[in-house]
Amino acid sequence: MLKLYNTLTHRKQAFKPISDSRVGMYACGITAYYLAHIGNLRKYVNDDVLRRILQHRGYAVEHVQNITDVGHLASDADEGEDKLRLEADKEHKSMRDIAAFYTNIFLKDFRLINILPPSRMPKASENVEEMLDLIRKLDEKGYLYKTEDGVYFDTSKFKDYGRLTGMGFRQLNESLKAGARVELIKGKRNITDFAVWRLATSHMTEMVWGSPWGKGYPGWHIECSAMSMKYLGKHYDIHTGGVDHIQVHHTNEIAQSEAATGEKVVNYWFHGEFLIVADQKMSKSLRNIYTLQDIIEKGYPPLALRLFYLSGHYRQQLNFTLEALTNAANTLRGTHLFMQRLNEVKSTAKNEDSSEFRKRIAAHKKAFFKALDDDINMPHALAELHAIISVTNSREAEGKLNKSEARSVTRTMLELDEILGLDFDKYANAKKEPLAVEVEKLIQEREDARKAKDFQRADEIRRILKETYHIVLEDTRDGVKWRVE
Repeated sequence: MLKLYNTLTHRKQAFKPISDSRVGMYACGITAYYLAHIGNLRKYVNDDVLRRILQHRGYAVEHVQNITDVGHLASDADEGEDKLRLEADKEHKSMRDIAAFYTNIFLKDFRLINILPPSRMPKASENVEEMLDLIRKLDEKGYLYKTEDGVYFDTSKFKDYGRLTGMGFRQLNESLKAGARVELIKGKRNITDFAVWRLATSHMTEMVWGSPWGKGYPGWHIECSAMSMKYLGKHYDIHTGGVDHIQVHHTNEIAQSEAATGEKVVNYWFHGEFLIVADQKMSKSLRNIYTLQDIIEKGYPPLALRLFYLSGHYRQQLNFTLEALTNAANTLRGTHLFMQRLNEVKSTAKNEDSSEFRKRIAAHKKAFFKALDDDINMPHALAELHAIISVTNSREAEGKLNKSEARSVTRTMLELDEILGLDFDKYANAKKEPLAVEVEKLIQEREDARKAKDFQRADEIRRILKETYHIVLEDTRDGVKWRVE
C-alpha cells in the first residue's frame, strides 16, 4: 500500500483516494514572470513522479496545475507589487505577453525533462468570476473586512488557522511578527490576514476587473482555492507544493476554502524540500541560479538533471553541484547503453537453470516498488534498479545471458521507467551507441600502456573508466571488450 507523508497530519499515511478509480491532484504552478530555475523544476519532477506512481497503480489522475498571470506580489506574504506587472513595465510589454512568453519556455522545459503535461493548466486571469464568487461567499459569512488597499480575510475568525504548520493562530502570528521586516499594512488587523481582492490604483489599466468592493484584481491565495475547487470539486485528494508554501500560501488556501465550504477541502498535502547549490540557498546575489538552458549549454542532457533529482528523497534538501550532475549524466548514459546491449543479446546458450536469475530480477523489481510505496523512497528504488543492472551484467560476463532473459530484463526496465521517465524505451530497440570520444581515447591509451608494459598506468585507466564512466573492460583472446556497469 502506498504511504505518503501528509503535511496536514505530520506523519506518513496510507493513501486512500476519495474514488476507487480516480485521483484529483492540484499542483501550485508557475508565476509566469521569469524563467523557471532548477529549484522550481525539482518540485515539478516530484509531482510528476507522484502522478506516475498513481497511474501505475491504475488510477486515472486529474492533474490540475495553475498558471498565475496576475495577483502574485513580490513578497509571498502579500507585500510589494504584482510580479507580472513589474516585469511588464520593465520590458515595456503587456502582462499577457509576458505571461505567454514565459509559459511557453516553461512548457518546453517540461517536455525536455519528461514531465507529463497536466490534465488542465487554468490561468488565473481566465477564472476571475469564480474567484469573485468565492469572495462573495466569504463576505456573506463575515470573514472579510475592507482596508484602503483591498479586501482582507480575518484569520482570527477561522478555527484552527495554521494547523498545516503545526502552530495555532497566536503562535503563527508571533512567529511571523518576529521575522517581519516591514510595518503592518494600514488597516490590517492581524499579521496573518491576507488580501483576497486588491484595489487597483489609477495607473493600472491591464488585468483589473470590476467587483462589489471596487475595481481591482484577485489576491494570489484566492486563485488556487477557486481554480482547484472549480476543476476538482470542493473535496479532493492531493495538493502539492514546495515547503516554502506551507506557512503562508497553503495555510491561507485551507482557511478560505474551508471557511467558504464548511468542510475539509484536501486530504493529503504533499510538500517537497528545497534544492540548494553548493551548500547555499539559490539567490540572484550569489549568482548561483541555474535554468535548464544553462545546464544544456554546459553540455549536459536534460534527463541527467531529472536523474539527479531522483537521487534524493523529495522531503530532503538536495545539494546541486556540477560534479553531482556529471555523475548523474554518466549513470544515465551507462543505463542507456545497458538497454542497447540487452537488445543485442543473440545467444541461445543452454543455461543449466535460469529460474534463479529470473527470481533475483523479480525480487529487485518488487523491492523497487516497495521502496516507492514507502513515501516515494526514490534513492532506495534506484539502488534496486542498479542491482538489476549488476545482476544482469554478471550473468552476461559468465556467458549465460540468453535472448529470452535479456528480453525479460528489458520489459522489467521499461516498467520501472514508467515511474522514472528516463527514456529507456528509446534505447531498448536502438543500435549500439558509440562510445564517447574521451572514453575511446582512454581505452586506446590503456592498450598502449599495456603494450609498453606500464601496468600501473593501465590499471589506473581501468579504474577511471569504471568509476567515472561506468565502463568495465574485459581482456579476451579476441581483444578488449567493454560493458556498462
